[in-house]
Amino acid sequence: MPSPFSRLSPALEPHTQLAEPSFDTKRHVTYWLRCLKTFLPNVYTANDSNRMTFAFFVVSALDLLDCLVPHTTAAEREGYAQWIYHCQHPAGGFRAFPGTDFGDRRSAQNECWDPANLPATYFALATLLVLGDDLERVKRRECLAWLAKLQRPDGGFGETLVNGRIEGGSDTRFGYCATGVRWILRGTVEGPVEGVEDVNVDQFVQCVSLSETYDGGISDAPFHEAHAGFTYCAISALSFVDRLPHGAKTYDQNAREDDRPLAGLSDLHATIRWLASRQTATLDDDDEVDTNGDETDTPSTCHDAHTFVRLRGFPSEQGEQSYKERPTSHLDLQWAGFNGRCNKLADTCYAFWVGASLDVLHKAPIASRPRSRRYLLDRTQHPAGGFAKHPGDPPDIYHSYLGLAALALMREPALKPLDAVMCVSVAARRCVDGLRWRRSIVGEGGGGRGEEGEEGKGEGVTKGTERTEGTEARGGESRPAAPSSAGTTASASDGFAYMAISGG
Repeated sequence: MPSPFSRLSPALEPHTQLAEPSFDTKRHVTYWLRCLKTFLPNVYTANDSNRMTFAFFVVSALDLLDCLVPHTTAAEREGYAQWIYHCQHPAGGFRAFPGTDFGDRRSAQNECWDPANLPATYFALATLLVLGDDLERVKRRECLAWLAKLQRPDGGFGETLVNGRIEGGSDTRFGYCATGVRWILRGTVEGPVEGVEDVNVDQFVQCVSLSETYDGGISDAPFHEAHAGFTYCAISALSFVDRLPHGAKTYDQNAREDDRPLAGLSDLHATIRWLASRQTATLDDDDEVDTNGDETDTPSTCHDAHTFVRLRGFPSEQGEQSYKERPTSHLDLQWAGFNGRCNKLADTCYAFWVGASLDVLHKAPIASRPRSRRYLLDRTQHPAGGFAKHPGDPPDIYHSYLGLAALALMREPALKPLDAVMCVSVAARRCVDGLRWRRSIVGEGGGGRGEEGEEGKGEGVTKGTERTEGTEARGGESRPAAPSSAGTTASASDGFAYMAISGG
């Protein structure tokens, strides 16, 4: 007779102890070097206009793996920076790709087809910081003036400015990019800087508050369903403008209520509880099947005791009765991923969106990191390198980067520490504090965004060794050679030429 546990996916006999999962550094490095120095697969062709986003993921991933400098030359890295500056818009901000640049043929009639793009601007600045650039070539005043024009009447931000009209979305993704650009270029100083008007921070905080949901999450718009991605963007945006509630940031606790700035997140505990409830053992379609016939292992039941982690009141009395005196090894959580909304499957990217949100709120220990790490390394880490969205899927750049970012937050020894708010390495984030022109604006305090620990402050991507708590320095670690690309190599002048799916 087959074991009653044989239908579980993957199969587990009672009391089975799995081997410790391992992070395959060599294959991940190979995967990302292919993305940098060879053509991307043809499925990315339709995303040619998002090339700046891909550039950020690829360069920052190699930085997290501590192999950007060893596997690229200084001339190549300068070529990448030049490619980014080539995408800088004359009126401020950055294009998402070079394809809309009319060059000398730009005119008042065709400029509407060549707007700067807000997410691309954040990714451009972040990538330059990863590359160790000093941002001296950024049109800072023009960019900040353009940014203020992108703010909508409700306090949110649009994506582009076309003929003076704000276009694109209005959810917290754009608020995150806007506040990120603002923080990089002027810190948390409020009011005009160098004659350039500031955005309305209070209005933005109110806009975020209107998107809070009854259960503590944050949605894309008022009265919509909470989503982990929007929640992360809102929390990190509030961190960029130094407006997190007092329970999640440090400021004068003795200040009068009237003297405290308007803060976001009206119910911090509800938000933390909602984030914690996103951890789930419902990892794939098989987990939605009631394999035991007792309603204890299907997410469609209200007493789904073992597929959601750390929810209050679970299991219910009825749920306990349904599996009382039954073998319980199938209830032991070996893996636990994160979903983005209630009653959804786990997804690699939410290990970052949720994990980073809790990290920013200083509540990371609430989630089970060992089980999340096992889920990423056992279930979605791909044999060819990178990470997939779900178990069995092929890897893609988006999920591969956020899988790395999630593991970096968990202090994976093979990865550099990650700054949860900027979604770049701590070393790259510290580059911001070392910018001389920025210190003249924000002072020596760094612009309001504090971080734990000051060791190595000001060190950029050229730092070849990062040390995390409980790990040893990795400066002498061997690294795999860059893969060949059918006889084709990228020169310094190419910049991101091989990321240009269809030219440009």
